[in-house]
Amino acid sequence: MVPRRHVLGMAIGAGGVATLALAVLVSFAASVSAQQAEQPARVAFLSGGPFAPGLLKTLEAALAEAGWRADKNLVIEYRSAEGHYDRLPGLVDEMLRFKPHVILSNQTPTTHAIRKVTSTIPIVMVGHGDPVRYGLVTSLARPDNNLTGISFNVNEVGVKLLDLLKEAAPQVRRVGFFVNPENAGAAPLIEAARAAAPHLGLVIRPAEVSSVGTLEEVLAALAREGVDALCLGPEAFIIANRQRILDFARAHRLPAVGGTPSFAHSGALMTYSAHWPSIVRAAARYTDRLLRGVKAADLPIEQPDRFELIVNARSAKALGLTLSPALLARVDQLIE
Repeated sequence: MVPRRHVLGMAIGAGGVATLALAVLVSFAASVSAQQAEQPARVAFLSGGPFAPGLLKTLEAALAEAGWRADKNLVIEYRSAEGHYDRLPGLVDEMLRFKPHVILSNQTPTTHAIRKVTSTIPIVMVGHGDPVRYGLVTSLARPDNNLTGISFNVNEVGVKLLDLLKEAAPQVRRVGFFVNPENAGAAPLIEAARAAAPHLGLVIRPAEVSSVGTLEEVLAALAREGVDALCLGPEAFIIANRQRILDFARAHRLPAVGGTPSFAHSGALMTYSAHWPSIVRAAARYTDRLLRGVKAADLPIEQPDRFELIVNARSAKALGLTLSPALLARVDQLIE
């Protein structure tokens, strides 16, 4: 027979083990909970075209100012379709596997591709065309879905470019206007340009490009027909292939204007666009609020209040253009 004290001792030991096991379980659960609480926020940024130089650093700096740091509590995944919209479905799938808390989207086709597969993950538009006209939201004041961010009227920017072109090169009459017909903004942009053209003494020749093949065909046609200038819409495929277009302009001594700063830095005569650093900082502000629990439907879509005119003085000189003091006085950045 086992002595009583041993039986009692075994009983007490078993209770101690049970208590210890419970304590370990509680401690483990608390540890898991703490680890989950410390999981970094996940942000995905998908662009239809190339990322502009400095854009990503500006975004990360703005998020860090709001308390979201890549080395602490934030992970950002970047993807670009480089102007090839057929790549967007695959890139969207990649983004969803990342399980982002917020998705940043640049270019209208990108946002359409994301909205096809999620109506719950908040989406922040970064320098986007008119989302109401493109059927993405019903109102800028109250989006009423998972989409918010910054948009601007691309059509007004296009008309302003034509006005600036005529001011810089009064002899210009026939303009090859580059758009991508696969982008929902192409038709409204050409429509606005054609409506404004007679008042400026211009004729618009649409240059629709969506692939390297169509781009070469259009350039050959423009060379045959003869145009006096080129206008490049702020579109992903056009941005990705800007150097080919601007090399053509240089070879034929054609002034070229465009709707994003990268065109001027690549040799275009001038660009007029929303101020991109301000747009990116606004996108970071939206991202911060969404990560802190605010719903996208409750965040009105903003429109930029700052635009910038960039002039490439080297290109003006090569074209033999003397820009008026009145125009130069309005320049925000002069590339010399």
